[in-house]
Amino acid sequence: MCGIVGLHLRNPDLYPRLGELLSGMLGEMQDRGADSAGIAVYGNPEWAPAGHGCVCLLDADVEPADAAALLTSTLGTPVAAQKVDDTLVVSADLDSATVLDAARSAFPTALVAGFGSDLTVLKGVGAPRDLAQKWNLASASGWQGVGHTRMATESAVTPSGAHPFAVGPEQCLVHNGSFSNHATIRRELRSQGVEFDSENDTEVGARFVAHQLAQGKDVETALKEVCATFDGFYTLLVSNRDSFAVVRDAIACKPAVIAETPDWVAMASEYRALAHLPGVDEARIWEPEPEVVYAWTR
Repeated sequence: MCGIVGLHLRNPDLYPRLGELLSGMLGEMQDRGADSAGIAVYGNPEWAPAGHGCVCLLDADVEPADAAALLTSTLGTPVAAQKVDDTLVVSADLDSATVLDAARSAFPTALVAGFGSDLTVLKGVGAPRDLAQKWNLASASGWQGVGHTRMATESAVTPSGAHPFAVGPEQCLVHNGSFSNHATIRRELRSQGVEFDSENDTEVGARFVAHQLAQGKDVETALKEVCATFDGFYTLLVSNRDSFAVVRDAIACKPAVIAETPDWVAMASEYRALAHLPGVDEARIWEPEPEVVYAWTR
């Protein structure tokens, strides 16, 4: 059991409230998983200035000022760095791949929690409500957010095992359930040069989707490939900078609900995570069908 939440805002008037709304959604899913939690936020200028490449690092044993000075010297352009709880967030007016390469070179033992333009990924061990407060999530703005509360079943309770898994540029994936054939697929991906950061089964799904997208497939096709390749029980939410997609396995035993209004699209493992959203009383609400990909684009 884990909890998934996601919110895709259509109305710019709601952008300042993204973190407030996402924080409430995450908190409602705490009893589905209190081991660890994580979020991906798109468009918060305090963490990821517009148009800048952003990289989020865990286990980077360095002060923000020192990290900024080192990366500024390496890249030859100003780099900003800040700590958001245990995550080092660095950004520069460069493409994210360039910032990522420099960060990996400077801090080779750090875990890359996420990277991309306009994207911030924060992950930690502990109760989701406590983590949201540490991150000051309620004050974050943006146009899209994804969250996850974890009850560990497949790997250790560590930041590296927490969701979201954000392994491609501006991409992230959260998962409720388990993949029974993840070891086989991991071996196949490794044979194609794909590297892994953890033994978590969800990372295999995220790496698989990122691999599909890197080959030029769109997210709907990639998720159909997931349904054809992975065995197990799952509800997945996959996002990038401009899209938001949900799919469930053929049996669809893991709960999920989607709600849609002209102002927003939201999904969660249970309706109570959506109940506080503005205008939810007039939303179209439904349970996603098995192996049907539901996708929205900004």
